[in-house]
Amino acid sequence: MTELRLFLTAVGFYTRIPIPGWVGYGAEQLNASRKYFPLIGAIVGGMMLAVYFSSELIFPKTISILLSMIAGILTTGAFHEDGFADVCDGFGGGWTKEQILTIMKDSRVGTYGVVGLGLLLSLKFLILLEIAGVSPHLFWSGILSGQIVSRFIASTMIDTHAYVRDIDTSKVKPMASARLKTPAWLVGFFFGLVSLLTLPSYWLGLAAVVAFGSKVVLAQYFKRWIGGYTGDCLGAIQQVSEVIFYLSLYAGWKCL
Repeated sequence: MTELRLFLTAVGFYTRIPIPGWVGYGAEQLNASRKYFPLIGAIVGGMMLAVYFSSELIFPKTISILLSMIAGILTTGAFHEDGFADVCDGFGGGWTKEQILTIMKDSRVGTYGVVGLGLLLSLKFLILLEIAGVSPHLFWSGILSGQIVSRFIASTMIDTHAYVRDIDTSKVKPMASARLKTPAWLVGFFFGLVSLLTLPSYWLGLAAVVAFGSKVVLAQYFKRWIGGYTGDCLGAIQQVSEVIFYLSLYAGWKCL
């Protein structure tokens, strides 16, 4: 029951899916639930695939993929997309740490955010369309693994870098102020590893390694400019690593 409560806490925090009132809420509980963050990717990926394969019975691949992306965004409430847009605005319009943090905290979306998010979603749509044309198996395993692995990659940032906002006023205070112990961290790693076994080849593993490399690059960039990360930075890492995962998967399948 304790683990079920932690899992449902993660569902309630990272998605718009309603959870029972008996689950409760607390700082320690929210932090402990982070080990199930990658598993949320399985829920989002499952939603996307259910919509895609249902839609494909009537509509062409282009519309089905777009509907699946909408399903994924509705499931999370654009949680990570919002962070990516804020990062585009902050690092695009700010020249100092203070300016960047101030811009990212602004609820309004600027030109950098609109352009960045538009290009990101367009790229995601096009690469998923290409993957769907290559192999149905590659498509569903790629989406499922991409959603899970990208969330695990984003969660590692919390354990490797410092949170740079005022923790006491942050909505992610519980996660920013405590790092997972090794057993809990391995739970998220396990879900990511299992997802890579959905395709009997090394393509998914290769894509995961390249996607993790994008996190390393972004982490260095964030550290240089603001000294660490914010919640928006985590969203940006999830979105970028997800797209890099798809691109690497397609490139590996096509070229190797």
